[in-house]
Amino acid sequence: MASEITYAEVKFKNESPAPVVKGPPEAKKPEQHPQKYPLWLPWLISLLLLLVCIALVVVLLAVPFCRSSDQPSALQQQFSEWECDSAVPQGTDRGWMCCPKGWRRFQGSCYFLSTDTMSWAESAQNCTGMGSQLVVITSKAEQEFLSEQKNQDVPKVNFYIGLFEDKLGQWHWVDKTPYNVTAAFWRNGEPSPGNDENCTVMHLPERSFNNWNDVKPHIRQYRICEAAAVIV
Repeated sequence: MASEITYAEVKFKNESPAPVVKGPPEAKKPEQHPQKYPLWLPWLISLLLLLVCIALVVVLLAVPFCRSSDQPSALQQQFSEWECDSAVPQGTDRGWMCCPKGWRRFQGSCYFLSTDTMSWAESAQNCTGMGSQLVVITSKAEQEFLSEQKNQDVPKVNFYIGLFEDKLGQWHWVDKTPYNVTAAFWRNGEPSPGNDENCTVMHLPERSFNNWNDVKPHIRQYRICEAAAVIV
């Protein structure tokens, strides 16, 4: 007879439980709280940006002479209305050349042709009071430009310029520029001999560009004032 195999489940009471491996304790994460800003902070930032914009507009719209680091010239102090164009010397970092309104520009100078008459001394003083001087002519191009000027309010007659005779035969410009006889534009027969006609006018009815004439200083004539153009 075949023998029967019996299986039995055996439990050991002294069996130790499987060891539990414990890791290091987890660090407690700080709680995330959304950062809060004062309600007035965006308004403050907006106000500051507005002030910056206003300052930029003021700078851009200010009179052009504020761009110059130099003190305003005497001419700038006398006039508030100006006419400017973009014809400036090469090599400058500025963009406009300006003259007082009603003045005429040629190269780097501004010219004023008067509509009233004065003696030579009064004319020189009047030009100085406007921050300018009686015109000093140093080139043929300048002489030709002035000779071609026309003023509808003034007939083409005599205009004082800044050339005078200190002693007989000794001519001087009002700004101390040396008198150059080769750059003088006297009419035929001028200057007249004698020492009573010691001031100079441009006689514009003369068809030639040689139109200087010496005259007596007390005679009332028109005048041409000159000042350096303002570059901005």
